[in-house]
Amino acid sequence: MKKILFVNQDTIPYVDETDLARLGMQIPHKLQESGCEVRIFMPLWGNINERRGQLHEVIRLSGLNININDYDHPLIIKVASIPQTKLQVYFIDNDEFFSRKSQTTDADGKPYDDNGERAVFFARGVIETVKKLHWIPDYVVCNGWMSAFLPLYAKGAYNNEPAICNSKILTAIYNQGPEQTMSKTLKDSLYFNSINPEYLQSYKDGMDGMELAKIAIDHSDGVIAALPDSYEQAIAYAQEAGKKVLACPSDDDTVSAYTQFFEEV
Repeated sequence: MKKILFVNQDTIPYVDETDLARLGMQIPHKLQESGCEVRIFMPLWGNINERRGQLHEVIRLSGLNININDYDHPLIIKVASIPQTKLQVYFIDNDEFFSRKSQTTDADGKPYDDNGERAVFFARGVIETVKKLHWIPDYVVCNGWMSAFLPLYAKGAYNNEPAICNSKILTAIYNQGPEQTMSKTLKDSLYFNSINPEYLQSYKDGMDGMELAKIAIDHSDGVIAALPDSYEQAIAYAQEAGKKVLACPSDDDTVSAYTQFFEEV
């Protein structure tokens, strides 16, 4: 039985429906129905109704501090099941990063200055939680730019960690990226273990959507075009880099297309 971890920026029914949130639930559900063992991780955005979603904290997984720029940020893990699907969803939480009532922009539509650091915390929080779960995924599928740093850490800083070092990492490309160029100091926040200035020297200091896509693609075993109009520049970059690319499958062909792609990578 294949074990598949989906690292999603958004997943319905916990957030408003978008292509990202819809596929973040539908594809894991279809694969689970086909016999795979599937789990989902996503941020615990401040606009998620925890009572309605029946979230509860997993004490044995919480309590770790993740150090970013010499500051410790407590990691809290909560879990819920999507009704009628039996899909388990683990929520990465931290009051400083994820308690805001809007996900990635403020009330005026301005992107948060620390979105890059929030993505760093999310990626490292997922891997640290997987280590505690004692559940080793065969495949990790990253959906949304908030998950862009997970391939970097999985193949770099955690490349000797038994919980993930043998997992195949896949990045799904959508038609959206962050609505900003990240802070020029974001690289400082990425440093951890083998991830150092030399390791990141080929990437721009001010990272935009394409730069985040490059980091994810460079450290992935395969790339998925999640939508018919997925970011063409990112797909072209993946092809030029020699990565295996799965063209956007039809709804009827999702399970067979993903299953075959898993075998190819």
